[in-house]
Amino acid sequence: MIRSARRRAEAIFNQPGAGRVEDRVVTRVQLWRAIVGLAASLLLIYAYGADEGWSGVANDGVVKVILAPLLLIFTGPLVVIGFIRYAPAAQRRVLRSRLREPLKAVGWYVGILVGVGLVLAGSAVLLKQNYGTLLNGLVALALLIGLVWLLPFLLFASAYAARYAFNTSNVHAALPAALTVVLVWELTLCSVALDGGLPHGPPAAQWCAALGGPISVTAVALWELHRMRTRHGVRIRP
Repeated sequence: MIRSARRRAEAIFNQPGAGRVEDRVVTRVQLWRAIVGLAASLLLIYAYGADEGWSGVANDGVVKVILAPLLLIFTGPLVVIGFIRYAPAAQRRVLRSRLREPLKAVGWYVGILVGVGLVLAGSAVLLKQNYGTLLNGLVALALLIGLVWLLPFLLFASAYAARYAFNTSNVHAALPAALTVVLVWELTLCSVALDGGLPHGPPAAQWCAALGGPISVTAVALWELHRMRTRHGVRIRP
């Protein structure tokens, strides 16, 4: 069921459009940046601790996975509109005509959230009713099976939606990188606001923990845009 949830989420939120540029060098650099960033974060947490311990770190990771696509849904349209407005006038109509797949992906994600909410609400209501031991057991089993598939599906969908920015490469190959820069800084601000300030440790470690991630992601994204322009001829403006 988990494999099925992953495949379905990937099929919806990882649709390679005509504009996507597959660059293995960029993919490897992104992977190593993520590994080094994770190792540095774990080292800082091990050295200076964290609120609520390691369970708090795990919960924060899950919250960010869910929060990332929500931020893209609310603020991503502003970036896309600005991106299209910045493009040459002759290309704007073409770019707008390619918005169908990203909008479908957003619709799917909203539908997933609604579906999970309905299952949870329905389970709370139905299990309070006394329909008899057998019927209650069957209802509980059906709801459990639904959640076993829906919850992993939601997590995979969130990860793919954030990774591929709701298939916005269908609009323009450079859009996912631009959205990634905006998203990583939004997540940083949300993290600082929700956690009540900077991470634990001396000032140097605090600022490295808070800014190391978004600065490195921004640098990799800008380098990706540079490679798109110089190696693949992808430009926002001629």
